[in-house]
Amino acid sequence: MNTKEYISSGIIESYILGHASPEEAGILECVMKNNAEVKAAFEEAQKTLENLATAQAMTPPRDLKSKIWNKIQQEQSTDEMSISAPVQIPTAEDQERNETKVEIKRTTNWKTYAVAASVLFLLSIAGNLFWINNQASTKQEFAKLTAEKESQNVAMQKMNLKLNMLSNPDMQIVMLKGVEKHKDAKAIVFWDKKTREVYLNAESLPKAPTGMQYQLWAIEDGKPVSAGMYSEDKDSQTALASISKAQAFAITLEKEGGSAAPTMENMYVMGGI
Repeated sequence: MNTKEYISSGIIESYILGHASPEEAGILECVMKNNAEVKAAFEEAQKTLENLATAQAMTPPRDLKSKIWNKIQQEQSTDEMSISAPVQIPTAEDQERNETKVEIKRTTNWKTYAVAASVLFLLSIAGNLFWINNQASTKQEFAKLTAEKESQNVAMQKMNLKLNMLSNPDMQIVMLKGVEKHKDAKAIVFWDKKTREVYLNAESLPKAPTGMQYQLWAIEDGKPVSAGMYSEDKDSQTALASISKAQAFAITLEKEGGSAAPTMENMYVMGGI
């Protein structure tokens, strides 16, 4: 695995998010010490994730906590002033009233502290929700970037595969051009002269409707012979058939699974050898 493949493997992002195994983490740390390109990629990924984590940060108002405590202190001061009175010998009736006031104060204080605790609890929940939302948003952005990167990697792999085929001296390339009804359509047949295997690049054709599939035909001695069914996962990668000889190739749109004979009105492209 070369440096670019190692960087694109996703190990750097896994390491930053804490998902890498101890062995993977140890290898990455060792590589970063000896490879400036990997270290630069790590710093760039770390910076990107930090920017995503702080881009949508939300915090409660700064003065909210002080307002809560000021309110508690005001209520406590009011309660203490209402209970204080000139010193005098209490009668049984006064003592009963004082006990009632003390009980009221205790109840009031309990309610005050309960309200304060509830507010602080709600603030804690709110803070956690802000954090969770930010984390969820960050994960979504990271997942989006990862998906885009994977898509680019797949596209690059397909491009490299086509270049290898084009540069292979044993590969015969047959360009298929659109017929009258589909003048903008085009496709490429790669025919291996040694193995006689046929590969098809037809990603430029319109997406086949549900229940339909593109079928490749080889024209042998003026007669059409099925050269296999095309699907996107086979594009330029899997041989559709082995064809011993052919004077031309064509593609028609058939029912899924293929047809014994081509539907001429559904022909999209054709090309001679």
